[in-house]
Amino acid sequence: MKQWLLVFIGGGIGSVLRYLVSKSFNTYFTHFFYLGTFLVNILGCLLIGFILGLSVKGDYLSENQTLLLATGFCGGFTTFSTFAFEKHALLTAGELFHFSFYLMASIIMGIAAVAFGLWMAKMA
Repeated sequence: MKQWLLVFIGGGIGSVLRYLVSKSFNTYFTHFFYLGTFLVNILGCLLIGFILGLSVKGDYLSENQTLLLATGFCGGFTTFSTFAFEKHALLTAGELFHFSFYLMASIIMGIAAVAFGLWMAKMA
């Protein structure tokens, strides 16, 4: 039950923060690039790489801390469903270039951010 509560708390905090970032940044870039969603997803990739890298490295994070931060916070902070919805919106608006750019940038930067987070944890 304690582990469920940790995931719940981390997810709630991550979701609220995602909402604030998305609301702040998506207002300026709607219709061609959803910067808020992009930022939370890339930052979430960096954080989860760092968090999981630390948890694998040794005694840096307990199982409960990893659940709170990786599963809870990063799970609530990042959003695949919004990412997919925004891609659909760009496609239906006929924005093929923006769709392709956003899709590729998100995938490439996301994987690079996870790798960088893992590297940072290894260096810590």
